Amino acid sequence: MLNARLRATWVANAASGAAAVTVGTPFRTRSAFTVHRSDRVRVHQDSLVASELEVVTVTDSSAILTWTTRARDHAGRLRPAPADTEIRIAPADATHPPRRYSIDSRPTAYHYAQIEGLEPGRAYRFEAYSGGCRAVPARTLVTRRAGSPETTGVFTTLTPPPGPLLRTIALANDVHYGESTSGLIVAGFPNGLRHDTDSHPQIMLDALLSDLRAPDRGTDQLIVAGDMTDSGTLEQSAAVRARLDAWGAAGRDYFVCRGNHDVSREGDPWGSVFHARGRLAVSDVDGLRIIGLDTTRPRGSGGTLTAPQLSNLREVLATDPDRPTLMFGHHPVTSSAAVSNPAGPGFVLDRASAAVLHSLYRGAPGVFLHHTGHTHRNRVGRPDSPVNVEFLEGAAVKEYPGGYLLLRIYSGGYMVNFYKTRAEPALCWSTRTRRQYFGLHPDHALGSCADRNHAVLRDFSGLR
Repeated sequence: MLNARLRATWVANAASGAAAVTVGTPFRTRSAFTVHRSDRVRVHQDSLVASELEVVTVTDSSAILTWTTRARDHAGRLRPAPADTEIRIAPADATHPPRRYSIDSRPTAYHYAQIEGLEPGRAYRFEAYSGGCRAVPARTLVTRRAGSPETTGVFTTLTPPPGPLLRTIALANDVHYGESTSGLIVAGFPNGLRHDTDSHPQIMLDALLSDLRAPDRGTDQLIVAGDMTDSGTLEQSAAVRARLDAWGAAGRDYFVCRGNHDVSREGDPWGSVFHARGRLAVSDVDGLRIIGLDTTRPRGSGGTLTAPQLSNLREVLATDPDRPTLMFGHHPVTSSAAVSNPAGPGFVLDRASAAVLHSLYRGAPGVFLHHTGHTHRNRVGRPDSPVNVEFLEGAAVKEYPGGYLLLRIYSGGYMVNFYKTRAEPALCWSTRTRRQYFGLHPDHALGSCADRNHAVLRDFSGLR
């Protein structure tokens, strides 16, 4: 019932947003191809606006906040404006107000503040400033919801699972390499966004791969759950493969599956670069079993699983049902995903295939997580039947919020955290694409703080 209500709310908001665009209310944007340059704005201290504050990432020992600064130009329009980046923080039970944690004097309009050295399971009060102006959340439900960290000014760090950290795996999806216009539902509607000088999927993919090699991310493997290309051409597929191969080795360092955008109308170019259509991709990483599904159809945006693929999966899981197993595929599986995404049940995995997966998972207690993309949002789905499996949808790499999930596996469980890619061009593009779909995209894509940051207890003591 709740998910149906959320879907109805989203559709109603979309309708009101469309109406707002028609009558010229503040939802209306200028031309889809307008380029906003921060260096055209002269910033005055009293005209600076710091908004779009988001507590993006909360781990056991760190937190990441992002926001944007703007100032009005000579015509009175808000434009991105560079300013400094300041964070103040204090334990929530401290008697003193938040004190300065850091200040970065380098001017930027796209602020990314990472706080380190926090205590696990502790609440902290925080404030974010630029140019002396305190950052506030945008007028979106997801960050203005009662109890959200952006509203309360308080976040609580996670309590990590017990035992040593065994492995860190990045979960990513929806690169759409080769896409020229972002934010289209159907051709020409709504008005999409184009990058002014470069290919936005290339910018975002390169930012992802660069981020994952940083020491503070410590990524061991990368999983890309479909829609790696925009139309599955040989050129697009080869370009993505070249970038991934420069990052690591296929089947050892990175793992992929096909999405609906990777299906070509002429032959199978994506398959010639990666692997054939309908194939079940099974890999072993130090005792962890990783299985990639091909959930695509020859036509259409919805998903299915062929009988041979399901039969193969049944055999694989039955061989060692208790072995820790990470599943991934492009299309979301659960009924809750079907009724809560704006495109409806026809956009996700068909109910027959989903029912078979649930049945297989009941007989394979080692399966602990099923990662998907396609909906371009961070969300934890509710299983259709009693299975101890987390069904996790990930936001897109190629647009707001522009990032990936890190799955940190400990001997006593795992921790999931969402990260925005932090390269300046990537943050700039993520900020621009907030206004997609009549400005409603953040409420759809970001997800709650708990959806994108949580820990789960599980026995992984058998992993190496």
